[in-house]
Amino acid sequence: MDIPYTVEARPDTGLYNAKVGIWLFLASEVMLFGALFSAYILLRVGQPEGYWPHGWLNIPLGTANTLVLITSSITTVMAWASCKMNQFGRFKFFHACTLLCAAIFVGIKSYEYHDKFTHYEIALADGRFADGHILRQDANQVVLHGHIVSDRRELFDLRTHKPQLGEIELKRSEIQSMDSYGPWHHPYNAIYFTLTGLHALHVIGGAIVIGFLWGPGSRMWETDPERFTNRIEISGLFWHFVDLVWIFLFPVLYLL
Repeated sequence: MDIPYTVEARPDTGLYNAKVGIWLFLASEVMLFGALFSAYILLRVGQPEGYWPHGWLNIPLGTANTLVLITSSITTVMAWASCKMNQFGRFKFFHACTLLCAAIFVGIKSYEYHDKFTHYEIALADGRFADGHILRQDANQVVLHGHIVSDRRELFDLRTHKPQLGEIELKRSEIQSMDSYGPWHHPYNAIYFTLTGLHALHVIGGAIVIGFLWGPGSRMWETDPERFTNRIEISGLFWHFVDLVWIFLFPVLYLL
């Protein structure tokens, strides 16, 4: 038995089944990310004056990832348009470009995550704070590339307090505590890793679907090209949503 409305539009909605389904799914996604953006706002306004981070993220890398995702949205549209024009070879090329962009995005984000987990704030016994990336450490000392401040608030707004970085050697006896810039470090880090981690999972999930349609799923082109084209359109709508979420994440987390 054939499933109705996989190609032709439903009389009640004017859309085929898959498009109705993806719009309902994206509505739930809007509520999910909307709640997390609301959590970000509440965490930010609830922090004491001078203790909300500015300049903790790499803006050039964030900008590069923004351009990568925008490019991927263009290539996924071109892939769908190629199917509409019955140009299967061009579809394969543009969808491959989308997959490449997804891999680049996840690679850059992984590098940013690694940077945070190797970046440490070290409370010293004399009340000062050392901050930077650990170069090496042993039982007697810790060597990091960073700087030392007397007021912890100087670590938060790097736009105002531009650090002069250098190699610092600290004896273990001088160190009171060490804390990496993981999700536990500060509420900003917690919401940053939650938002960008969830978004990265969406990128990976979307790439898996696009990869299937590019690979084994593309056999449907030979038997039912119109339905296959609809599947490409649906995957593209999800991918545009993923791109749109990042367009909001980039200024909120990197620039403001």
